[in-house]
Amino acid sequence: MEQFKTLFPIFFLVLFAAALALFFFLLSILLGRKSRSASKGIPYESGITPLGTTKERFPVKFYLIAILFIIFDIEVVFLYPWAVIYDKLGMFGFVEMLVFVVILLVGYFYILGKGALKWD
Repeated sequence: MEQFKTLFPIFFLVLFAAALALFFFLLSILLGRKSRSASKGIPYESGITPLGTTKERFPVKFYLIAILFIIFDIEVVFLYPWAVIYDKLGMFGFVEMLVFVVILLVGYFYILGKGALKWD
């Protein structure tokens, strides 16, 4: 019974969020405008008629750059907690973070050497 008392706010929050989402979904169905037009049926409802077909080849370079950015961005996020408790970790923490940064730099120079960041 004690665990239920501590978990009750979490259950209530999840139930409340689900009920609120369902309420707004039903409200949008009831009050939303329903219009059918030729422009609604085409992809990318921006008002611009799409050119070409979906079979066109698209360069992967953009996705590669985006994935590399996300990977290195997430890795840099690990530097923040280390910087907050740097004084408590001492020399051990410094050496561990140095190893981490060296591994990041090795990966960075590897992708530079492979030409992954060249936008030709």
